[in-house]
Amino acid sequence: MNERHIISFPIGSQRFNFRVAGIIVVDNHVLICSEDDDDYAMLPGGRIELGEDSKFSLSREIAEELDMPGRVGALVATSESFYRRVGEDFHELGFFYEVALPGQGPDGNAPWLQRWDEGHLLKFSWVSLEGDALEKRNLLPSWLPNYLRTRSRTLTHIIHDERV
Repeated sequence: MNERHIISFPIGSQRFNFRVAGIIVVDNHVLICSEDDDDYAMLPGGRIELGEDSKFSLSREIAEELDMPGRVGALVATSESFYRRVGEDFHELGFFYEVALPGQGPDGNAPWLQRWDEGHLLKFSWVSLEGDALEKRNLLPSWLPNYLRTRSRTLTHIIHDERV
C-alpha cells in the first residue's frame, strides 16, 4: 500500500493548499458542504494528493464524501486565493470542475445528506443560487457566490486576495 500525501503544508505561519472542488448545480441550486466544527461552507471536494491529477482527485473526494459516484466534467475555473484563518495565512490553488450526480438533486431536506469523513460530520445541502442564500451560509472562498451566479462555460481564472 502506498503512503498518501495530501498537498497541504505549513511554512512558518503560512500554509499552502492545493484544493479541488465540484460545482454541482441542479434546478438552480448548488450542492454545498459544511463541517461540524466550521462556521463556513464550501463546495464538495478536498485536497489533492501527491501523484494524483486533479480530476481523479475530485472523483475520489466525491466518492469518499458523498458515498456515491459523480461524473466529473469540464474544468471551469482555477483560483489563487490568499486568506487568513485560525492564525495562519493561506495560499491556496483551487481547481473547480463541473460535476453531475446522476439521479440526485434538491428534495426539500436540509441537510440533504450527512456523512462522517475523517472524524468530521459533513452536512451537504442544496442552496438556491438566487438571492443571498449562499452568503448567509458563508460559502467560501468569498468570491464563489457571485461566480456561481454569473459563471460562463469558458475557463475562468480568479485571483482573490483578502490580505489587503
